[in-house]
Amino acid sequence: MRTVELAEAGACLGELVALAASGEPVCITVEGKPAARLVAAQPPRRPVDVAALRALTDSMPVQGESDARFRRAILKVSAHARPRG
Repeated sequence: MRTVELAEAGACLGELVALAASGEPVCITVEGKPAARLVAAQPPRRPVDVAALRALTDSMPVQGESDARFRRAILKVSAHARPRG
């Protein structure tokens, strides 16, 4: 993470924003102490396509056993797979 004093950050703000946008966070300090951090903005989340989700779940086979029985079977298998020490 690049660290820049506030006075310097104002002079090269465009460069610092470009660094942050590329994925490298930038720490801005005031009198040597961290005051702010520039990070890349997260892209907006897309809304869920309910019709597509319904079509996907409808195309999946129905589970033949209860979720409790399935979880117990998974736990039993994972317990046997753990190394003992």
